[in-house]
Amino acid sequence: MVQTYTFSPKGTCSVRMQFQIEDKDDTIVDFQVMGGCPGNLQGIRRLIIGMKASDVASKLEGVKCGAKPTSCPDQLALGLKSYLEMRKQA
Repeated sequence: MVQTYTFSPKGTCSVRMQFQIEDKDDTIVDFQVMGGCPGNLQGIRRLIIGMKASDVASKLEGVKCGAKPTSCPDQLALGLKSYLEMRKQA
């Protein structure tokens, strides 16, 4: 079954991230973002579909955007980690 999770990033141009994850193995099925840099986020979407959420989170965590302490990839990592933690507690 596919689960949809919506995350509100902080400190980025994007205002909402939504991803769909196959709950049997935590594979990312889709990823959508409202706001942010369209070309970069389309590229990230194409790269992460089919990947395990934990793998994506570990690769993208800590990426910065210029002088900002975070970025859309970093916020995606935080959102995925939040989702995975929520699933552990369920």
